[in-house]
Amino acid sequence: MKMEKKGIFSKILQETYVWEILRGLGITMKNLLFSRKVTIEYPEERRFYSDRYRGVHYIKATNGVENCTACMLCPTVCPAECIHIEAGEREDKEKYPVKFEVDVLRCCFCGMCEEACPKDAIKLSAIYEMSTSYRQVYDKSFLLEQRGGK
Repeated sequence: MKMEKKGIFSKILQETYVWEILRGLGITMKNLLFSRKVTIEYPEERRFYSDRYRGVHYIKATNGVENCTACMLCPTVCPAECIHIEAGEREDKEKYPVKFEVDVLRCCFCGMCEEACPKDAIKLSAIYEMSTSYRQVYDKSFLLEQRGGK
């Protein structure tokens, strides 16, 4: 009779997954109490990203003049179609971008625009703080500000 009760009790515990639940709670408590914390307190602590990280766009300029010749390779190669350029011509017959916009919400930060540029004009910096509460479109004046070099 005792053996039968023990068998029924064991069967009930097995069917209701009590042992598995207790084992899972044990693992959770062990990780909660004895493991190293991995949370980064963001404003005080900054996360380190590799040099390959692609962040905020900027246009490289030399002597105050942008390197971009408005060749339209970056908008052509962009898979997200987030780059819009209107070309103009200087007095010395050289093309330049009259309007250069990057729609950050559409951008997938793939870096193809950076690779396609023959003049090495458009770059992606290592700056990763880009959150805003509105749709942000970077215009030419914003892109010409030199940010963290790569």
